[in-house]
Amino acid sequence: MASKSSLSAVPDASAADPVGWQAQKSAATRNLIIEAAIKCFVELGYAQTTTTAIADKAGLSRGAMLHHFPSKLDIVRAAVDHLHAKRLRAFRKAMSRGLPAHGDHVRQGVEAMWAHVRHPMFVAFFELSVASRTEPELAEILRPAQESFDEAWAHTAREVFPEWEGREEAFNVALDLCRYLMEGMAIAYLTHKESERDHRLMAYLEKQFHQLLGK
Repeated sequence: MASKSSLSAVPDASAADPVGWQAQKSAATRNLIIEAAIKCFVELGYAQTTTTAIADKAGLSRGAMLHHFPSKLDIVRAAVDHLHAKRLRAFRKAMSRGLPAHGDHVRQGVEAMWAHVRHPMFVAFFELSVASRTEPELAEILRPAQESFDEAWAHTAREVFPEWEGREEAFNVALDLCRYLMEGMAIAYLTHKESERDHRLMAYLEKQFHQLLGK
């Protein structure tokens, strides 16, 4: 039988790094709250998303949630950063799967963007954008975050579409054309089902990209 001294020498994993463990637990709880807030924005809308609603969605008491985020705006600020990061990762992942069977990188990009703007992440971002029109404090959070996202989005697009290198002006036109057309289609998609009209516009977009590339 092991002596008490030998048993006491065995490190206790739960007590080995209490600071690190607490930090991980806190980060996991914060992430749970942020994800719950995003779901509330999509399901309830910004105006109806209260701290109580977010706490309920996260399965936490309101007091426990406020320990991590003292106000709704604190949650929104973290949620906006979280949304932007997830959107960029999702787009990069979609473009890193290799060329599809048809071998068309342009079409792959269009299809990835279309899937992207129909995702609940975009719906949450759109909900916040609309709400910011009459919510000055929200606008103050969203405006600089969007500017930062736009820069990161353009940088990511340059990385995943190397064929546009040396065509800066054409690339910028293509990026804006894709974004504004697709986002407009996504907004319309909130109130109507996907139709042949959507596919015609995507085919037209592909054609414009090929022309800008000189193909």
